[in-house]
Amino acid sequence: MASIQVTHVTVTAPAQGGLSRSLVLLLATGAGLSVASLYYSQPMLGVLGPDLQAGDWLLGLVPTSTQLGYALGILLLAPLGDRYDRRSIILVKAALLSLSLLLCGFAPGIGWLLGASLAVGLTATLAQDIVPAAATLAPESQRGKVVGTVMTGLLLGILLSRVVSGFVAEHFGWRAVYTAAAGAMALIGVVAWQGLPRFEPTTQLGYRALMGSLVALWRRYPALRQATLAQGLLALGFGGFWSTLAVMLHGSFHLGSAAAGAFGLAGAAGALAAPLAGRLADRRGPELVTRLGAGLTAVSFATMVLSPLLPASAQLGLIVVAAIGFDFGVQATLVAHQTLVYGIEPGARSRLNALLFTGMFIGMAGGAALASLALAQWGWMGVVALATATSTAALVVRMVRRAATA
Repeated sequence: MASIQVTHVTVTAPAQGGLSRSLVLLLATGAGLSVASLYYSQPMLGVLGPDLQAGDWLLGLVPTSTQLGYALGILLLAPLGDRYDRRSIILVKAALLSLSLLLCGFAPGIGWLLGASLAVGLTATLAQDIVPAAATLAPESQRGKVVGTVMTGLLLGILLSRVVSGFVAEHFGWRAVYTAAAGAMALIGVVAWQGLPRFEPTTQLGYRALMGSLVALWRRYPALRQATLAQGLLALGFGGFWSTLAVMLHGSFHLGSAAAGAFGLAGAAGALAAPLAGRLADRRGPELVTRLGAGLTAVSFATMVLSPLLPASAQLGLIVVAAIGFDFGVQATLVAHQTLVYGIEPGARSRLNALLFTGMFIGMAGGAALASLALAQWGWMGVVALATATSTAALVVRMVRRAATA
């Protein structure tokens, strides 16, 4: 493997020879398996409740605590990628994530599971060390393509995690999901230890100054603020849909965890958007992709308003089609936002990424909480209305032209 020399923001080897396919595969797989840890619980909530003797409200706090842990970890830990060797950070987080997943698998009660889920969220942020690593290693002319490919792995991890966890939970129990995931993360850590190059820090700031620089970056770049707000709004609807889907399917259609997880296959089709969006962003610019993606998301959510007019089988089909559409839109917009943000200040990519994804996962956690309330108060149409409104707001944000640009 070619040696990697990083001097502040310059990576010489990738610019000359590019990234090997095996390294891109490692980055994509590591990102996918780590972020999948955030979503294993969602299709299993129906079986978790009786086993742990927890009500719907406490069950809803499981995905919420995981998403909040992730947002907190991104904000407090992801900026360290600019200060320390990203390889070392990835290896430490992989080990801690494996341990956190084991704690979930052996949780004796809902309180223990909530605490372990928070730890899973904190340590799963290694995905947000992997993506800036890919952006750093990639030549500038291929950055959108490489980031898109790694994001394909990450997004497939998000979506297929529901399929796998739903199937495994129904046939082997929910604890088997967490223990198997812990083993997979341990394996990723070993492979990364052998195959991942080292990265030189791009800043010598201490931790306090490093965190302070987040405020300066946020104030300095309007494009960063716009991207974070738009992606957070999209994530609110996205998180709300997926966090309540299993409960709705169980209550309205009497479907189990495997069926709920299978809906992730529909969303996985949308992961094809990542490399396509990356290439289009390289050729036509990320602004166009953000608007197309947000528009597709809003339209896809809005189509589910027709559900009450259809028979049960057609309602399920409509949900599948809508899931493909809004997953495609959300993922395309995210890749375009990353391409845009990573080009703002190359030496601060970990910090810029931290700000973008903190906003996104605050939206995701807020969506899980708000959608649970909407489902309880107004039923499934309340969730659909929430997701449609927030994705439409994201489109409006992307359509606004900023007078000041980064």
